[in-house]
Amino acid sequence: MLNRVRSAVAHLVSSGGAPPSRPKSPDLPNATSAPPVAPPQAPRSPPARAGSGGAAPARTVEARASFSRPTFLQLSPGGLRRADDHAGRAVQSPPDTGRRLPWSTGYAEVINAGKSRHNEDQACCEVVYVEGRRSVSGAPREPSRGQGLCFYYWGLFDGHAGGGAAEMASRLLHRHIREQLKDLVEILQDPLPPPLCLPSTPGAPGSSDSSQLVGPQSCWSSQKEVTHESLVVGAIENAFQLMDEQMARERRGHQVEGGCCALVVVYLLGKVYVANAGDSRAIIVRNGEIIPMSREFTPETERQRLQLLGFLKPELLGGEFTHLEFPRRVQPKELGQRMLYRDQNMTGWAYKKIELEDLRFPLVCGEGKKARVMATIGVTRGLGDHNLRVCSSTLPIKPFLSCFPEVRVYDLTQYEHCPDDVLVLGTDGLWDVTSDCEVHSSGPSSGPGGPGHTPGPWLASPQQQAGFRG
Repeated sequence: MLNRVRSAVAHLVSSGGAPPSRPKSPDLPNATSAPPVAPPQAPRSPPARAGSGGAAPARTVEARASFSRPTFLQLSPGGLRRADDHAGRAVQSPPDTGRRLPWSTGYAEVINAGKSRHNEDQACCEVVYVEGRRSVSGAPREPSRGQGLCFYYWGLFDGHAGGGAAEMASRLLHRHIREQLKDLVEILQDPLPPPLCLPSTPGAPGSSDSSQLVGPQSCWSSQKEVTHESLVVGAIENAFQLMDEQMARERRGHQVEGGCCALVVVYLLGKVYVANAGDSRAIIVRNGEIIPMSREFTPETERQRLQLLGFLKPELLGGEFTHLEFPRRVQPKELGQRMLYRDQNMTGWAYKKIELEDLRFPLVCGEGKKARVMATIGVTRGLGDHNLRVCSSTLPIKPFLSCFPEVRVYDLTQYEHCPDDVLVLGTDGLWDVTSDCEVHSSGPSSGPGGPGHTPGPWLASPQQQAGFRG
């Protein structure tokens, strides 16, 4: 009975509210320690069987085999069937086996009934060790267990139009981040400012003598300040782009269908980096105060970026759409009249004379959860969607979708935290039915938590649990 009244949001809490200088639990090694000994990996939750009756059609078997849930849930075949049950909508959480996720992370999920056949979302929780690839001097570094970096990684991937993109991102995005950080291991551990250029081998392609460069120097009177923090942000941004490019290359051979919003958290050297590409949300609760760590990217919030792209590259509109926005669809009988509109440069409204091109469907239409790009998709950033087309058309939508996340940084060492401070990550399915304050009030209100502590049971009433299910 206890498990049935647990709130999904209570398990979505990641207790990252204490800096590493405090007492640490065995699953939280120092950031610069040697690679942690990996615990035995739980097998990925097996595909659910077709049932106890006769053999199911091959099509059904293939669909079942492609359905999986995060490894750390350790679901049995029966648990996987319950996770895929649209009627029961059971809340799935990691088993209470004494083996904790890093930083006492909690997690819960429930299928979005009726929206898709299977749960297209995925999640990932990893401790990743980064071995440096080169030294600042340019010479390859000898492999050393004591010179690398360790970062903690959490990711939520909200899939749509298929689960392939979310599945692929959950397995590979943290590896792309690790690859991007390899060149920065020595730089990030050096208190001096990052070097402007990494040296290359003399005579190698790309090397040049700066004395031969001629050009105006007046605008370069001083060098821009680049921080270590911005290097990590750039590494995460590049990793998202490389992940999206890999999906584009492998989308046919590996059946990477659909796309996904991605919300990722990286803890490295005392700082929390929250990267969001999509409409998921992250908040930090510190001493009862709610601190937003992301913002949603939707057709409404990115209207001007979308309109600017449509204005600069009208060929992307295919003669079917207009980059202008009107309060409603323009009617043919209104040709020649003056109607309210706004373009890529405007936040307010003005009047313009309606012309024939204005009868086209608007690039951005609707409002709230019904807002769409090209009348098709309701998010403007994410991974995948390389095969997405306008309904009843061959016009691609991907050029308007950005894979780059917005990265926000929170320095844990600059604030005092208590055991109840938490970082909450959730997809839009949670935030559509509850507010930041409601999520905070439904989470842990007392008891230990964070590194070095064992979180107590976080319970909610059946009414709250039904509300979080939507």
